[in-house]
Amino acid sequence: MTARERRTRILQMLQLIPILSVLVILFGGALVMALLQSLGFAPWFGINTFPDFSYFGSLWGSQTFWVSLWLTLYYATVSTLLALVFGTMLALALIKAFPGKWLYKYLYKLPLMIPYTVGIALAVIMLSSGGVLSRIVAFAGLIDDPGQFPQILKTHYGWGIIAVYVWKQTPFITLAVYAVLLGIGRETEEAAAILGARRGAIFFRVTLPQILPGIVSSTLICFAFNVGAFEAPFILGGGFPDTLPVVAWRYFNDADYTLQLQGMATVVSIGIVAGVILFAYLWVYRRYERRMGRH
Repeated sequence: MTARERRTRILQMLQLIPILSVLVILFGGALVMALLQSLGFAPWFGINTFPDFSYFGSLWGSQTFWVSLWLTLYYATVSTLLALVFGTMLALALIKAFPGKWLYKYLYKLPLMIPYTVGIALAVIMLSSGGVLSRIVAFAGLIDDPGQFPQILKTHYGWGIIAVYVWKQTPFITLAVYAVLLGIGRETEEAAAILGARRGAIFFRVTLPQILPGIVSSTLICFAFNVGAFEAPFILGGGFPDTLPVVAWRYFNDADYTLQLQGMATVVSIGIVAGVILFAYLWVYRRYERRMGRH
């Protein structure tokens, strides 16, 4: 390495110091404090039994915790998969020319500009028993009264939660996959079509391997957000048992402030579960990349 290359590398490292400082001090410090509190270190509450694993033992020993974990992963996984399917289909459609494409390219991005809380409010207005959809169905004569409309919200099936996540995250995945498609072009797909490959074979053997980086990065972000999301499960969920973020919030909101340590154990548990799943996901993807000869 020449002296000029060393100076360039040192300059690059110096430029990264501000953002690294924020990540290490703020986010890293918060993670360390959360872990310490979950293990009984909270002298400001008059509690200092570190290391104390009883909070995790009490949490993981409860059957309710595992039901809440299942609900959390169910909502996160189903929402991410549906958003992936819809987002990929929309991205593939955007590559092609069709009338009104210029307008459609702006319209599909609108949910990205709208907060989740607004999406939740729209779900209540549209999907509740007395909402717009139930009134339309009643007006069409399919039911006698809007109150007979099947309950979509406030159930553990989570249709309302999933609808909000999919509505919000489909444009995000579309944007990520569409950007990759623009970068790779359509030459390989056209070559495969000329050689006689069918449409399904072209997608799974040519297009899908090329857009996997965009799919993996966008689904990682969406899944991680869905696992830790609080608003939609709290407002649209079916109540007890709740998802883990809502469980953590209830501990923090309890009049007994010592239960905040139990809440921290819940938060750390969410991080552990999400981290293991995302690490396994990336590990499988990296193995696939190496098998394909890409590093």
